[in-house]
Amino acid sequence: MKPARQLLAALLLAWAGGASATPVAPPDPAAEDLWLAGVQRRAFDDPAAMLAELQRRWPAHAEPGQPREAPWLLARGRVLLAAGALDAADAVATQLMALSGGAERGWLLRALAQERAGKSGSALAARALDGLNARCPVGEEARAVRELGCDFRSAWEALNLIQRDQLNQGEFIGAESNTRRSLALARAGGDKHLAVLSMGTLAIVLQSQDLGDAARAQLRAAEAESQGDPILGAHVRHAQAVVERRAGDGAAARSALEAALVLAEQADAPHMAAVLRSNLVDAYMHQGQLKEALAVGQRAMPVLQRFGDLYFERLLHHNLAVAYIKLRQFDIARQQLGRIQESSADSTGLAQRGRELRELGDTWAEAGQYKEALAAYAAERELNARANERNRAAALEDLRRKYDSVAKQRDLDLLARDGQLKDQQLSNHRLAQQVGIALGALLLLSLALIGVTLLRMRRAQAQLKVNQNLLRAQSERDPLTHLSNRRHFLAVMEQRRQQADAGPEGFHGALMMVDIDHFKNVNDWHGHAAGDAVIVEVARRIRAAVRDTDLVVRWGGEEFLVFSPELPGTDLAQMADRILRGIGGEPIMTGEGPLRITASIGFASFPLGGSFGSCLRLQWEQAVNWADMVLYKAKAEGRNRGVGIQAVDAGDGDTLAHIQQDFDAACRNGQVKLNLLPGPA
Repeated sequence: MKPARQLLAALLLAWAGGASATPVAPPDPAAEDLWLAGVQRRAFDDPAAMLAELQRRWPAHAEPGQPREAPWLLARGRVLLAAGALDAADAVATQLMALSGGAERGWLLRALAQERAGKSGSALAARALDGLNARCPVGEEARAVRELGCDFRSAWEALNLIQRDQLNQGEFIGAESNTRRSLALARAGGDKHLAVLSMGTLAIVLQSQDLGDAARAQLRAAEAESQGDPILGAHVRHAQAVVERRAGDGAAARSALEAALVLAEQADAPHMAAVLRSNLVDAYMHQGQLKEALAVGQRAMPVLQRFGDLYFERLLHHNLAVAYIKLRQFDIARQQLGRIQESSADSTGLAQRGRELRELGDTWAEAGQYKEALAAYAAERELNARANERNRAAALEDLRRKYDSVAKQRDLDLLARDGQLKDQQLSNHRLAQQVGIALGALLLLSLALIGVTLLRMRRAQAQLKVNQNLLRAQSERDPLTHLSNRRHFLAVMEQRRQQADAGPEGFHGALMMVDIDHFKNVNDWHGHAAGDAVIVEVARRIRAAVRDTDLVVRWGGEEFLVFSPELPGTDLAQMADRILRGIGGEPIMTGEGPLRITASIGFASFPLGGSFGSCLRLQWEQAVNWADMVLYKAKAEGRNRGVGIQAVDAGDGDTLAHIQQDFDAACRNGQVKLNLLPGPA
């Protein structure tokens, strides 16, 4: 039986074997809620004992139909979540939803279960908070707890869950507002534990906004309130480690984690100690202490498995894999990565998985394992494409809401103009019929009227054509950068094919793929508004570095394509150098301040020049793949550089296909000659 299943079996046995509660008069609800809160906190490190304690103390006034049933059910669900028993916790949430006044706690329990499963629970938490706000109005926390019966602990939990999602998405202003409100609720309810946790979280949010002095002031206040409580002290040190890591002080972050671990062990909190050790693996690794990283990771792994903590178990497998790669123990590293793939739970989001794949790609590349590095980069690119598509859809939705009235008015204007033109055409036809009837009597006048009518019809047809071209142009432009989009590029390629430029003779011209380096970090740390500003400015700099006759396309996300119909290889390399220096030469100004941005470029001129004067004919789709392949070569070589193809030694299509299958080997043995361009320092 697996450790997580053993823990669940122990929970069920504890529940079934607990002594029945003796009916007693209900105690003070505030004191009872405080006791339940303590049970839920201790369940993180000992869920079986806490479930048995709940059963032993379960009172008659918490039985079905009694007014205090909901808080006891919520406590049971939280303990089950601590053990990883998500299905059992969901059954408790269903019971809560059926109670009068228990729906908010049911939504909260399901939100916490979503987060435990590695998914965002902020939408469900917001739904719970909407109901809780009826007795916990914003800005009136003290009166709400004192007079309105505010369930401040549930409201605190919902706010905390929402702010965690906001912090992960880079929405620092909203995260700070929700954290300050959760701190006000904890203060109003007199719960020191929740207040200290809120202060630690507030310190992290403030440091994320580069407010280091304010962040450290919050940590000092939290440390003062946590005196005498080792668990709270461990939480404060953990928050300090996050603040120091975000401030760029890896040694201080490691020291804070080590201090937190000592406190967790003093408090006999094995689960918390295992979580801290899993974070220490990353801290030791970035300090070059690889053997220490492996030692603490191997000690944490069985504890995380025993508690069924899939999130941190998976994160630990990843960190151990990176450490083994750095130690050049590649087989063991692959085993760790294989265990991640074997996990049946999707315990991480797209953004975090993308960062993990980027770290793996960089580490494989540093170890000289370019095949694995390219595979990791390709997986990261696919994942980023999904994340970018999701972010793009959200951004487009925001734009649609922002400019909805303008867009609707524009469409209505176009429809009105089309209607007027069609009405005019019908009027012209009626006029022509009237002219035909009067032709015999008024021949000269009829001829003049016919001339006027034909002129007006030509103008109407011309205006219709202008409107059609306008609509087509709007569909072939990227709304953010106003560059051509992929649809327009495909239309250009199809037009060239029809004109026989890219027929049997193959594709002629030069292609360049440009990818912004580390763009995910811009979105994660500075927000999507800063990311949009970077994309717009990079697009402008690329356009300024190419010729008027060249086509610049936003290929997708942070990737751009440049098509030059006729451009020799030497001129193409000069253009790539201009783009590299245009992008990386000067910082880009955003709402978050100036950002240093660099790019990686892959370029080639087609048909490919082979040895002995041969030319290798390709279709345009194959040409794009070659440009994309050298772009990945530029990334694997360290980014902030361009890599171009000078020549390919292949006499036929089969040899060319073989080169594509193992491009790195072909570069090493001289079958492919590359042109390497360093980026700006």
